Amino acid sequence: MSVTDPTSAARRAVVLVSGGLDSATCLAIAGSEGFECYALSFAYGQRHAAELQSAARVAKALGAVEHRVMTIDLAAFGGSALTDTHIAVPEGPGTGGIPVTYVPARNTVFLSFALAWSEVLGARDIFIGVNAVDYSGYPDCRPEFIEAFERVGNLATRAGVEGGSTLKIRAPLIRLSKAEIVRRGTALGVDFSQTVSCYQADAQGRACGRCDSCRLRREGFAAAAMPDPTRYR
Repeated sequence: MSVTDPTSAARRAVVLVSGGLDSATCLAIAGSEGFECYALSFAYGQRHAAELQSAARVAKALGAVEHRVMTIDLAAFGGSALTDTHIAVPEGPGTGGIPVTYVPARNTVFLSFALAWSEVLGARDIFIGVNAVDYSGYPDCRPEFIEAFERVGNLATRAGVEGGSTLKIRAPLIRLSKAEIVRRGTALGVDFSQTVSCYQADAQGRACGRCDSCRLRREGFAAAAMPDPTRYR
């Protein structure tokens, strides 16, 4: 489809889907708002593939029109416990600051791929499930980053300059607590047992129960007064 056609794909959206709790809820929200959803995931050199298997399940269950997995190698740069096996994933309470599980420039790279696909699809909306309330402190999960990337997207694309359309980066979870995300996803029919959030899940997708992501997820279900369907090893 031509990127110059401003009407025929007005309700298409690219949705970043990691396979975790937040991105599954984000995909459900996009679908509930009437968007035809094109799910995009990344094999970026992360520790395990269980989250990509989860992303495929979630995309299918929530009715994505298409699900693509892009292969990139952020592990080649290193610098994160999620891509470097010699850097231990922290367990227990955080110590403050940006943790070693931060992957340098990850959301910037992911959104750039989503931007390219959205322009080809003629989509004006990109959904990303970042959160700046109950989160690990990553700089690319903040509202300031989302707003800045949206400005870049409208400056950097043919659709933004010539097509007369305005790109919108939508982050519907960014100001929600984890409990609110759990409640919202449940109300929209998300099966959280299909999702994997753990930083060091095993090959079967079972969670460690000790990393920061597991802690936030567990506390979210507890605060929402809902049973935790996570499979722990």
